Amino acid sequence: MAELNGVMMQYFEWYCPADGTLWQQVRDRACELAQKGITALWLPPAYKGTSGFDVGYSTYDLFDLGEFDQKGTIRTKYGTKDELVAAVKAAHGAGLQVYLDTVFNHKNGADEPETVLATPVAQDNRNWDSAAAREIRIWSKFNFPGRGDRYSAMKWDARCFDSVNHNADDGNDRNIYRLANKVFETEVSYRYGNYDFLMACDLDSNNPEVLEELGRWGEWIQELLAIDGFRLDAVKHIRSGLFNTWLDRVRAHSPHKPLFAVGEYWENDVQALHHYLASTNGRMALFDVPLHYNFHQASRMGSAYDLRTILDHTLMQQQPSLAVTFVDNHDSQPLQALESPVEAWFKPLAYALILLRREGYPCVFYADYYGGHYTDRGRDGNNYEIWLANHSWLIDKFLYARQRFAWGPQYDYFYGTNAIGWTRLGDATHPLAMAVIMSNSGPTSLWMETGRPNATFYDLTEHIKQPVYTNEWGWGEFRCSSGSVSVWIQQA
Repeated sequence: MAELNGVMMQYFEWYCPADGTLWQQVRDRACELAQKGITALWLPPAYKGTSGFDVGYSTYDLFDLGEFDQKGTIRTKYGTKDELVAAVKAAHGAGLQVYLDTVFNHKNGADEPETVLATPVAQDNRNWDSAAAREIRIWSKFNFPGRGDRYSAMKWDARCFDSVNHNADDGNDRNIYRLANKVFETEVSYRYGNYDFLMACDLDSNNPEVLEELGRWGEWIQELLAIDGFRLDAVKHIRSGLFNTWLDRVRAHSPHKPLFAVGEYWENDVQALHHYLASTNGRMALFDVPLHYNFHQASRMGSAYDLRTILDHTLMQQQPSLAVTFVDNHDSQPLQALESPVEAWFKPLAYALILLRREGYPCVFYADYYGGHYTDRGRDGNNYEIWLANHSWLIDKFLYARQRFAWGPQYDYFYGTNAIGWTRLGDATHPLAMAVIMSNSGPTSLWMETGRPNATFYDLTEHIKQPVYTNEWGWGEFRCSSGSVSVWIQQA
């Protein structure tokens, strides 16, 4: 469960070096991050993928946390099991919660192929059979030769899956195949008629063995690491009933620790998110994808974007108690599958919006905090060198303000197309006030009420050097620079 005024940090990005040192970083930086104002860490998938370079979203073996010689490696991209255990222990010792990325939608990297009967379906309408059933050879037998029966004796085969996107006998075959006697799951996104299938070997969640194994794993990982919650991957491709059952089971197994859960339902449609939240009956929060796209669009449009609409059609606006707000993540960063980056100039404005308002549970992205540099191939086939700016100086300022000033009543001043602001009036425990103002055009100012008459405010961001003095009614004229944000905090 998120702490009051808590802040999650996504502690990885897609291009983190595959040198096995990330768990050591978590261990070494946990105390520093807690002191900065981070209260929880979202860690990447910790189990074995298809190689030691796998980011973690091609799940091979849920029970191999970097302990067994499988897929050409013992450690995962991020380190060994022992290093993971030490990292979680250090995070807990620093007072941080730990959320583990969890990928149940599919498995990849099977050990042996099988010959099966399967029906090709249309790419743009999965409910439509595009041809008659045929025999194909698929990689679907997971024997886990390096682990054997340790922790779990279950072996996976075609019975455990309902669809695949490969035919090992024809490398040019681009069909999606529904396996014989299987149906696509319901309670999933309606895109392409039915968006159950995403990639690789798609789990059949109607198979009792599959459900039991996922439940057993959830209890096992909780016993081993005593984690505080889960980030659930690709939930729009998985029937919501699976998570209702699974979350109830793992929470019942850990009754003395409320387990937080946030799902990734990647859709720029707040109504789709509302529908999924209703179907899971508040068991999980969702990432506020529409808010991210508002930030992306605002950063591209500059002064042509109407800042008054920045929160429109978002979970932050409409269902804030179940909104995890974010600026960018590993999928939206440049050259990735859902590429939609927020431009560097706008990121301070976006982080002020998620960190200094009362709505939502904010998530800071590793690459926004530490910066990043990598080269990869774009969709056009060309290679690109990417540099991501380090915003830690300002994010630290915002974290400081969130801890000490982002309390109590919030008054909004969303009046101008190019300038918006708000004030936080504090509470009995946090008696000092704060005013935030931002512009996507030229220098500007707003008269805003702070509830603090004859008080002095200074700009925590140091963009504006002169202080602001409120009048006898607690109003002040607060300013910010062009394309910038200023955070005015009351002088004690």
